[in-house]
Amino acid sequence: MPKRHVQFSFLAEPTDVNFGGKVHGGAAMKWIDQVSYACASAWSGEYSITVYVGGIRFLAPIKIGDLVELEAKVIYTGTSSMHIAVDVYAKKIKTDERTKTTHCIIVFVAVDQDNKPLKVPKWVPETKEDIVLEKYAINLMKRRKEIDETMKPYIEN
Repeated sequence: MPKRHVQFSFLAEPTDVNFGGKVHGGAAMKWIDQVSYACASAWSGEYSITVYVGGIRFLAPIKIGDLVELEAKVIYTGTSSMHIAVDVYAKKIKTDERTKTTHCIIVFVAVDQDNKPLKVPKWVPETKEDIVLEKYAINLMKRRKEIDETMKPYIEN
């Protein structure tokens, strides 16, 4: 069975800081893209590309020196798409208490060398939590279609 869950851990460095003295949101978004790419590629066994990042929420700041933990897991699969839930946590090295700092859903598509979509293994929820997460992904897909319609006049030009 393909790997569904990927975790990254590292220290927030001074080079990640923004003008407010906290980790830059762009740095967090880069980490989210990296961990979710690793998750999508591990699941599909193929090169995968980001096609959508939705509802990214910054909940709390990450401070320089915090241990940053990113958790990515498949919560829905289509024919070639994989919906990955990503949570970012920060904690002080000397404590076990961690704070969720960011959450989002990112969608990847597995592609071949010509960027044509490839079929991915079907993910089937096994627990109550998995069923809830799959419903969450499906609900967000419906809302993305509404957002796409609203944005259509602005992205076609």
